[in-house]
Amino acid sequence: MSLEAIKAVVRRFNDEVIARGDRASFDALMQPDFVNRSAPAGAPNGPESMWNTFANVLRPALDNLVVTIHDQVAESDKVTTRKTITGIHVGTLLGVEATGRTVTIEVIDIVRIANGRYAEHWGLNTLAATLAQLKN
Repeated sequence: MSLEAIKAVVRRFNDEVIARGDRASFDALMQPDFVNRSAPAGAPNGPESMWNTFANVLRPALDNLVVTIHDQVAESDKVTTRKTITGIHVGTLLGVEATGRTVTIEVIDIVRIANGRYAEHWGLNTLAATLAQLKN
């Protein structure tokens, strides 16, 4: 795949899976042997753990969820993306009750693409800092 094509896979994932919660797109875009290298120690790190993050953690807690991609760089089979996830905090988010406030999570992730699908993921985000702000 070309570098533009692998960047398009990541953009599609961010739009269809994270922002819209489309399970069919998630299944189409994930390798069965996908590994989330950023999963907490001892936690599951396969495709379902990634789906759980979006379907059971972020999407129920954040209304009007939007993913804004600021930068993307691709090399070989990897895409690095700097993005912002925003939404209105309307449900419990990792133990923090709804505040009605706008939530902003900054993210930098690297995704390895194989056969047009997510094969591996590494990521850093500001979710912990965002949760701390919501508690104040």
